[in-house]
Amino acid sequence: MSRPGEHRVVHTLRTQAPARRLYELVARVEDWPAVFEPTVHVQVLERGPGTERFRIWARVGGRVKTWTSRRTLDPDTLRVTFRQELTQPPIASMGGSWEFRGDGDGTEVVLTHDFAAVDEAALPGLREALDANSGKELAALVALAERRQPPEELVFTFEDTLRVPSGDDAYAFIERSDLWQERLPHVRKVTLTEEAAGTGPAETRDMTVQDMTMETVTTDGGTHTTRSIRLCVPARSIVYKQLVPPALLSGHCGAWLFGEDTVTARHTVAIDPARVEEVLGKGATVADARTHLREVLGANSRATLRHAAAAAGPAS
Repeated sequence: MSRPGEHRVVHTLRTQAPARRLYELVARVEDWPAVFEPTVHVQVLERGPGTERFRIWARVGGRVKTWTSRRTLDPDTLRVTFRQELTQPPIASMGGSWEFRGDGDGTEVVLTHDFAAVDEAALPGLREALDANSGKELAALVALAERRQPPEELVFTFEDTLRVPSGDDAYAFIERSDLWQERLPHVRKVTLTEEAAGTGPAETRDMTVQDMTMETVTTDGGTHTTRSIRLCVPARSIVYKQLVPPALLSGHCGAWLFGEDTVTARHTVAIDPARVEEVLGKGATVADARTHLREVLGANSRATLRHAAAAAGPAS
């Protein structure tokens, strides 16, 4: 039930996918950036039996917004309820639920939002953004759940760690991606815009939001263009979300994590099985795609880390 002054919107979608599989995909909030197009990054803050609290960054109306939410997860009724604890204008309050209603003909997914705006004039734009993002999330969720392969075969994470002379210097190298065309042999061109995050929790207010378009040279001499949103926290981390992933993937996000003398490159990918044979050749399987992605994406990250370490100079 909506609170006084709140408005309600409900989005639904039917699917042949089993209700529990859909519930489990929504419950795994860490995978959202690779599964849901609007989500850029999720940081889990607390987790206990049936509850969790997390901070999320997502593209809303073309801009990156952040908020903190608390969720209650009920695997018996297949229901997830949520409420934002820290919102950003024009939202004054936001909550809702995911419900998965299985029957003999499949599952009805029901996504409900109860919300209030700081200004009633902002309601049309807020409704439009909710309609757009909810539609994308429902479509992506159903598409993944309906795949023949289990989601855990299609969505997976891997990482590489390399020692460097200085984590701070490595951060500076990777953060200045606008210079990569001069520093990395496989990068032909980078276009970069950035802005300060400005709002959100105090510990992330020094974060910058980068919009990066990069053209790279492939091993066969061709070119490939990607566009990513990057969230940069000085000397700590750079997380990113590819807005247009490679043909083999339906989603790709990652992170550069900096220690005193180490850098870890992490990737989370969602394979599009319908494109596997097109990209890798007739007879190729999802297992082949996993191996290929681990090798290719890992090699690119390790090459960037080696150049970052070389730029920093020898360890003292």
